[in-house]
Amino acid sequence: MHLPGSHEYFMQQALKEAQEAFDADEVPVGAVVVLGNRIIARGHNQVERLNDPTAHAEMIALTSAFNTLGAKYIPEATLYVTLEPCPMCAGAIYWGKIGRIVYGASDVKQGYQAFYSKSPFHPKAEILGGILEGPCAELMKAFFRNKR
Repeated sequence: MHLPGSHEYFMQQALKEAQEAFDADEVPVGAVVVLGNRIIARGHNQVERLNDPTAHAEMIALTSAFNTLGAKYIPEATLYVTLEPCPMCAGAIYWGKIGRIVYGASDVKQGYQAFYSKSPFHPKAEILGGILEGPCAELMKAFFRNKR
């Protein structure tokens, strides 16, 4: 068990969201938005369910956070996501001025680093990757192994 308030604790919460996506036969990505050491929003991929290619975990969690706070910018927030954000989600993170992005597994094919030579996030944003990378990557591998 990870200590409440730690990066590992919040990534574990994002992994629970990813498991929900996995169980619903969605690509297993989960996200949580944290403000003041408290989860204010959650999301997991719902692309198939909603028939919407923009229904990524990050987009759902961010929309919920913006609505909860009644704000379009949350620079004090941290987004925890189990997979490196794609360019679309990186854009939403940038525009929302999210202050910290913490992700689990890298995505060498579709992640933002495959498309950008410099960080696409707000210049003041802190980026931290590799938190619980093993469990995050394993859930993705299991999902696609089951598809083959």
